Formats: sequence, structure tokens, C-alpha cells
Amino acid sequence: MSHGHDHDEHFTSTKVLPRDASKIAKIWKTAGILAAVTAVEFVAAFTLPRGHMLTALFVLLTFVKTFYIVGEFMHLKYEVKTLIWSIIIPTLFIVWLITAMLVEGNAILTLRTWIFGE
Repeated sequence: MSHGHDHDEHFTSTKVLPRDASKIAKIWKTAGILAAVTAVEFVAAFTLPRGHMLTALFVLLTFVKTFYIVGEFMHLKYEVKTLIWSIIIPTLFIVWLITAMLVEGNAILTLRTWIFGE
């Protein structure tokens, strides 16, 4: 049943233009890099012994993926270097603060256990 219109004229072209091809290639490259880092995490999870080194590796690889995602998808790597450093430096201080609090908290817990036998 036709209403006087050709059915195909309602669809847009699905051709990939050259400028779109480079964008698609960049998306695949980004996906490949993130998949590779995730594969390293996956292999490490099942092959390396549990401990602080494995945890440190996971944290490091998570930061690698985070900064890569922020750089690519939020276009931060194309910004002024001062803006990038204004984000990275406070983030590093926050990580240092959390690490210091965990280490100190563990030391206090160990000391209390040793002194009071709790």
C-alpha cells in the first residue's frame, strides 16, 4: 500500500565519509588500547599472587585508563597544559592522602592491638 511516496526516500545515506573514517579509526584505536590494559589486568588477576603489589598494579592501571579516557573523550589532552596539571596534581595529592590515611590507620590499629591486646 503506497501513499504516493517512495519508501526509500525516508532513509538517510549510510555512507562513511573520509572525515568520519578517521574518527571511526580513532574510536577503534581507543577501544583497543583500553581493551589491552583491561587484558593486562585480567591476566594479572589470575596469574599474580595476591598482595600489595597486585593491588598497586590495579590502581596504577586504573589510573592509566582513567587518564586516557579523560584525555580522549573529554578532549583534555588537547587543552592547555596548565589546565591538565591543575587536574592531575590535586588528584595525586588526594591519592597520597588516602594512602597515608590507610597506612597510619593500620599502624594505629596494630599499635593498639599490641599495647591493649584488643
